[in-house]
Amino acid sequence: MESAFPVTTQSVEETMDLGADLAARLDPGAVVAIDGDLGAGKTHFVKGLARGLGYSEREVRSPTFTIVQVHEGGSMPLYHFDAYRVGSPEEFVDLGFEEYVYGEGVTVVEWPRRVEDLLPDDTIWLRLEHISAEERRISKGR
Repeated sequence: MESAFPVTTQSVEETMDLGADLAARLDPGAVVAIDGDLGAGKTHFVKGLARGLGYSEREVRSPTFTIVQVHEGGSMPLYHFDAYRVGSPEEFVDLGFEEYVYGEGVTVVEWPRRVEDLLPDDTIWLRLEHISAEERRISKGR
């Protein structure tokens, strides 16, 4: 995975394909933190990751208002969190966040800086940036 980043994708489909490629390399318990501005492609990346785990990308929506979406039935569970509207890390703890993170699935967190102190040390940090209307740059690291 180290050599795969940074990557510039030319379309939404390429961003989703990159997510699917990453999914194939994740083990149960993996945590992926996806950082980036509004509209940078975070949820599209998660749609691809979900596809790589055996879910329909149509099942994946931004959990901005629900905070968490749980997907079960693929090769392993997918726990998709969005911390955008979270007022404090304690709200995440109250949702049972730690049970998900230390569970048997893959946990993905959009807007991770709001709950950074709760994330494990081995969290995979990705940053998505707009390059143009279609292009996105995805890099590893905070």
